[in-house]
Amino acid sequence: MNKTILISDKNTNSLFIKKQLLKILKIQPLKKNNIVIVIGGDGFMLQTLKKNKQSKKFFYGINSGNYGFLMNKFSNKNIIKNIHQSKLIKISPLEMKVKNNKNKTKKCLAINEVSVLRQNRQATSLSLQIGKKYLIKNLVSDGVLVSTPAGSTAYNLSVHGPILNLNSKKISIAPISPFRPRRWRGKIVSDKSKIFIHNLNPIKRPVSAVADNIEVRNAKSISVTVKQKIKFNLLYDKNKSLNKKIKIEQLIKEIS
Repeated sequence: MNKTILISDKNTNSLFIKKQLLKILKIQPLKKNNIVIVIGGDGFMLQTLKKNKQSKKFFYGINSGNYGFLMNKFSNKNIIKNIHQSKLIKISPLEMKVKNNKNKTKKCLAINEVSVLRQNRQATSLSLQIGKKYLIKNLVSDGVLVSTPAGSTAYNLSVHGPILNLNSKKISIAPISPFRPRRWRGKIVSDKSKIFIHNLNPIKRPVSAVADNIEVRNAKSISVTVKQKIKFNLLYDKNKSLNKKIKIEQLIKEIS
């Protein structure tokens, strides 16, 4: 039988909201089936989605943290109405494949971004390819970041990457503090692209590859693709959809 699942992180505010919701749902159960209500911040939502990557359930996030870009605002009076009227957004994650200096390979999913970062005081020396074509033969920088549209307002925005519309079918490649070529601003590519990142000097200039918050150290080569077969079903309040949040961030960026 389909039923509402309610999960939260261990934050005091999250547990308080969960307690209130349990009382509300006893009196007024949801009519929609297969809904998972996730109470916490963006990090907890990312963690929950990855644990349920094969699930066809619908995820409605309630923010109990700070920013909560992927989440909805909690309303005692309107929570059931908001969930019933919520709009569906489907997003696909990135798949990161990393080979380390011991030639061991690890796969990880990233809903926001894959970042390749310097591991010591030395700048990274990276080559970037789209398929078999070189994008940059030697990028000297603090690293590089590959972002989904959903993640384009997160770390990507902080490194001056572009904000992408959810339906753009694009991903962003943005350098982190580039030194050479100094003026390279990055590139927007198709979500069907296969991106290869190679560490040109893994002994002197080691790098870490990070999928959202999962780190693989001493990475030699990294491939990044959009995992089209995986679709996460996210629910957003009618007047505060993820699309609208992204458009607001685009407007703020243009003004600033």
